[in-house]
Amino acid sequence: MRIFDSHTHLNSEEFIQDVPRYLQQAKNLGVVRMAIVGSNTQLNADAIKLAETYPELVAIVGWHPEDSKNYTPATEKVLIDQLQKPKVVALGEIGLDYHWDTSPRETQRKIFARQVAIAKDMGLPISVHNRDAFEDTYKILRAADIRDTGGVMHSFNGDPEWLKKFLDLGMHISYSGVASFKHADEVHASVKETPLDKMLVETDAPYLTPEPYRGKQNEPAYTRYVVEAIAKLREATPEAIAAQTYQNAEEFFKIEED
Repeated sequence: MRIFDSHTHLNSEEFIQDVPRYLQQAKNLGVVRMAIVGSNTQLNADAIKLAETYPELVAIVGWHPEDSKNYTPATEKVLIDQLQKPKVVALGEIGLDYHWDTSPRETQRKIFARQVAIAKDMGLPISVHNRDAFEDTYKILRAADIRDTGGVMHSFNGDPEWLKKFLDLGMHISYSGVASFKHADEVHASVKETPLDKMLVETDAPYLTPEPYRGKQNEPAYTRYVVEAIAKLREATPEAIAAQTYQNAEEFFKIEED
């Protein structure tokens, strides 16, 4: 089984000092490729460095909504330079977070829309963070029309109605450990209705640890349990889910087959 963790944070302090060990633990469970995701200038740089160091990694760089209050013309210039690195495959994670509200909502919306425009100009897909902000996230994506470049709703946690809305915009849908949670009924329903050719899997490690390790620190290896949870919900084999989502990730990120 070969699994592609489409959204993880090996560049975070939890992992950065011991990356080879976490990569090996991932390989032991069939997780052989990963997209390392940034959220500000330093974490973007760290994601790029990891991707340049390890052939099985690629980088996604952008400004997270929680950091959007610190986005300036100077940081945008650095971001555009970072986006041109060969192993950068998408702009993200960008979007809106109305749960923590660490940046003003108006600022979040402005910086989200600006980064979507940059991605379109550069022909890059986007990775979208949405927490408690479905309406505004949808409005910004609909206004931007990203069909030509593509995008993914990272760690999707909406019901089938929202699923359809984002699919209609041309978005891919990525599922994290939430898909394994016992009482995540809306996410379970969406997993069952997501077209397989539009589905990605991820850990978002160190966050959102799947069962059977919920409550402990997540890591990329545990994408295996996300795949198994999705397979159970869809009455499919883990091998089939792994193969399809691996192919989807390569196509979405425009990575040649290895």
